Amino acid sequence: MNTIKFSTICLTAIFFLAFTSCKEDSDTTKPVIELVEPEEDDVLLIGSENGVHFDAEFSDNEMLASYKVEIHQNFDNHTHAVTRGDAETVDFVFEKTWTITGKNASVHHHEIIIPENATPGHYHLMVYCTDAAGNESHIAVDIELSHEGEEHDHEDED
Repeated sequence: MNTIKFSTICLTAIFFLAFTSCKEDSDTTKPVIELVEPEEDDVLLIGSENGVHFDAEFSDNEMLASYKVEIHQNFDNHTHAVTRGDAETVDFVFEKTWTITGKNASVHHHEIIIPENATPGHYHLMVYCTDAAGNESHIAVDIELSHEGEEHDHEDED
């Protein structure tokens, strides 16, 4: 009789663990990214103390976890030469990850600062979003860094 109870308890425990494990792994839907700013082909100002105006909406069917912004050069995607090896300028690289929670998140900040010595030219701005289940999506826009970019001034910002 004790063997039957023990077997029943073991089978119930195994079934419970298998059922809950499957449920946790069932989220295969990638999060959605809507990048509001910067937009495709935006010209961003080098050396601005105000930072890049970053505005995005993230959503997921279950739970968001994080987003990452990455900026790297794309100089080989156009025909004119870019001066390399110039000690006065450096290829700008940016990568930072932020934590977000909930099913929806609106993000607005000016944390991306492009230094005065950044090399002007074409860059990729990549935005990645990961949900709590580990699903990841990304989008990319082409941007240009320039000393003649526009200073974004928004009244509703802090």
